[in-house]
Amino acid sequence: MSALLAGDLSGAGRIAGVLLTEYFVTDRARWLWQFRLDQMAADPGQARWMVRQAVVGGKGLVVGHAGFHGPPDEVGMVEIGYSVAPDFRRQGYARSTLIELLRRAAAEPAVTTVRATISPDNVASLATISGFGFVEVGEQWDEEDGLELVFEVPVCRVPPA
Repeated sequence: MSALLAGDLSGAGRIAGVLLTEYFVTDRARWLWQFRLDQMAADPGQARWMVRQAVVGGKGLVVGHAGFHGPPDEVGMVEIGYSVAPDFRRQGYARSTLIELLRRAAAEPAVTTVRATISPDNVASLATISGFGFVEVGEQWDEEDGLELVFEVPVCRVPPA
């Protein structure tokens, strides 16, 4: 994230072991990298919950990034975040990423609920979460994103095979 924040796309790709696109050094992405680095500096234990590349297939195609906003809170809620680069949108990658986030949450015993906050105008993200049991539980104002609808779904535990 530090390399991306500095605009060193090739260096960040070498460190991550994948080819990253310009999407990872946009102003919006750099804001996210700084925000997450600040979170991890304040509490290094949060690092395993932070954003990761969304990689598809054996060739290491990076289509976006996804993760949690932090570890579970006192009642076991985690909030997800995901973004797909424009060149890869409308190809099912957001849904695949959401499935992986839900699987990861279900694998964590401390997690009971997954939250997604979405702008009412973000039709694509609203469509992405449909069919996964998310229920609108309210709305909130986000300083960075404005009005957001708040959706939650209980974690679906799958017994080990």
